[in-house]
Amino acid sequence: MRIATISKGSQTAAIVIDSEDNYFFADELFPGNTYDDCLRIIQEFTPNEIKSAFFASKLQKRKLNGVKFHAPYRTPELIWGIGLNYSDHASDLSAVAPGDEPASFIKGNHTIIGPGEVIQIPIQSARTTAEAELGLVMAKRCRNVSESEALDYVFGVVPVLDQTAEDILQKNPRFLTRSKNFETFFSFGPWIMTLDEVLEKNSTIDQITVSTVKNEEVLKSNQVTNMTFSPLNLISFHSQVFPLVAGDIISTGTPGAVPIQEGDVVRSDISGVGSLTNSVTKAKMGA
Repeated sequence: MRIATISKGSQTAAIVIDSEDNYFFADELFPGNTYDDCLRIIQEFTPNEIKSAFFASKLQKRKLNGVKFHAPYRTPELIWGIGLNYSDHASDLSAVAPGDEPASFIKGNHTIIGPGEVIQIPIQSARTTAEAELGLVMAKRCRNVSESEALDYVFGVVPVLDQTAEDILQKNPRFLTRSKNFETFFSFGPWIMTLDEVLEKNSTIDQITVSTVKNEEVLKSNQVTNMTFSPLNLISFHSQVFPLVAGDIISTGTPGAVPIQEGDVVRSDISGVGSLTNSVTKAKMGA
């Protein structure tokens, strides 16, 4: 199953989608509650409960034609970003990939945008990059979990475009927080695919291919199996730093960054999951 947030009149609403692009509104499956976005669904229901409600419904299914997608939600408690998790990306920055422990950083909710929204190159940056990544969405609270149990805490996966003001970062590594936290620097969507469906399409998460595409050209691509630190390792490691809770996102690193400029269109392609597309403009003073 997939969950997403779409326009519904002048508001937004969460939907549940099957593998044939049929959908129900979440409040049809779980009456008595309002679901403006996907976060409450993740917090209240397991993927199995969502699937059971979908296939038990006697309502008329809708087709996923012409809907406007939004970011699945905009208020996670935590977004973890992972740096240089593919050795190929380290060469983009003339940096050495981490060896013993993952390099990570936190992004604020103000950075979030969704499908079709516009990435803004900051006024302070002359070189901004976009980076396709696989996002892990947590299903429930976990603390100090082992790698062997890490997937038990994953709700699903989502395409991500993570942006970096690369020139700012290269001035001084202590500028990492600023370089990653401009508005529009974290796009995700158009949907979250539940882990069970991901594993139906790929026997393991490691088989997923992540590609950064600019103006319809695939510029960077690699498989999850080639990450320095696997998704299971990232969950276990970061659960020992902060408790992870339902809706938290771990953006697992990019196979490669691509410089962007006004007028570009960039895309995150996650094999078997979906594609996320955003256009690019320049931020302007006073706007």
